[in-house]
Amino acid sequence: MEFITTERIGNILVVTMNRPAVYNAIHAPMHHEMAAVWDDFASDPDLWVAVLTGAGAKAFCAGNDLKYTAAGGPGSPPASGFAGLSSRMDLEKPIIAAVNGFAMGGGFETALSCDIILAADTATFALPEVKVGLFAAASGVQRLSRQIGRKPAVEMMLTGRPVSAAEGQALGFVNAVHPAADLMDAAMAKAKEIASVSPSSVRATKRVLNDMDAREDLAASLAFARTEIAALAKTEDFKEGVNAFVQKRKPEWKNK
Repeated sequence: MEFITTERIGNILVVTMNRPAVYNAIHAPMHHEMAAVWDDFASDPDLWVAVLTGAGAKAFCAGNDLKYTAAGGPGSPPASGFAGLSSRMDLEKPIIAAVNGFAMGGGFETALSCDIILAADTATFALPEVKVGLFAAASGVQRLSRQIGRKPAVEMMLTGRPVSAAEGQALGFVNAVHPAADLMDAAMAKAKEIASVSPSSVRATKRVLNDMDAREDLAASLAFARTEIAALAKTEDFKEGVNAFVQKRKPEWKNK
C-alpha cells in the first residue's frame, strides 16, 4: 500500500489514510487501495472491528483530490464508492471513524459511511461541494439527512458551512468528542468494547441495518446521484468551481 497504512491489533484493524502533504485527500489510486483493504477486512474471520483515521494532526481527510482531478488524473472510484466505502452495502463488520482533524466533502462522507464517529475536539466537518460547483454525491446527501434529519442536513449541504466537533455531537452525527491527544486511545477502547461482545451478534445487527438501507433503496439513490454528478461535470459552473479552487480565487458562477 502506497497511500494508506494498516495495523492489526488483535481482532482490530487500524487503517490510516496516509497522504498528509495533501491533507489525506483521496485520488483514484488511493480509492482502490482502500477498497482492497475493506475487501480483505470483510473476508478475514479474525478481524472483527476497524478503526479509520488520518495521518498528521490537521486532517482526517480533505475529500476528493481536486488538484488531481483538475490535472486530468486518470481513474475513478471503484464500485464500492468513495474511499471504498460510500457505496458498500454489505459490510457486516463495524468501522469506527477517529476524526483527528478536518473532514471535508468526501472526507466527511467517508466518516458518515462508518458506523461510529469519534472526533477530536479540534475536528471540523463540512460538505463544501456547492462552493466548488459540485454536490455531496458520495452519499453525503443521503447519509447526513438520514443521520441528523433533513432540515439541519439541508442547511449544511446548501451552505457548505463548517461544523465543529461539539456541534456535530449536538446534531447527532458525532458519537463523542475527545481531546485530540486522547482520540486514538478512545477509538481503540471503543473498538475493544465492540470486540468483546459476540461477533455473530454484531454481524447480525449490521445485516439488519444493511437491510434497512436496502428497504429505503439507498443504493438506487446513490446511483441517481452518480448520474447527476456526471451531468454536473459537463457544466461551466463545475469547470469554474474546480479551476477557482486550484487557482485560489473566488469563482465567477455562470449558472449554466
